[in-house]
Amino acid sequence: MTETIQHGSVQQGSSHDLIVIAEAIGVIDKALTEIGGRQLVSSTEMADLLLDVRQLLSEKVEPATAAAK
Repeated sequence: MTETIQHGSVQQGSSHDLIVIAEAIGVIDKALTEIGGRQLVSSTEMADLLLDVRQLLSEKVEPATAAAK
């Protein structure tokens, strides 16, 4: 997956792509720091994390999809 994202961002060459990817990584890193010391993580917390990352990545995909139509 990482390889695909890196390839896509290089192929697109857009600074917006890199910003969106950096924001998604930031969200993941923050969540990992917060839950790293715990043995159990609630499904709600994981769902929130995944939804945050999905939202950031969707913002990247939606303009490209609209432009292709």
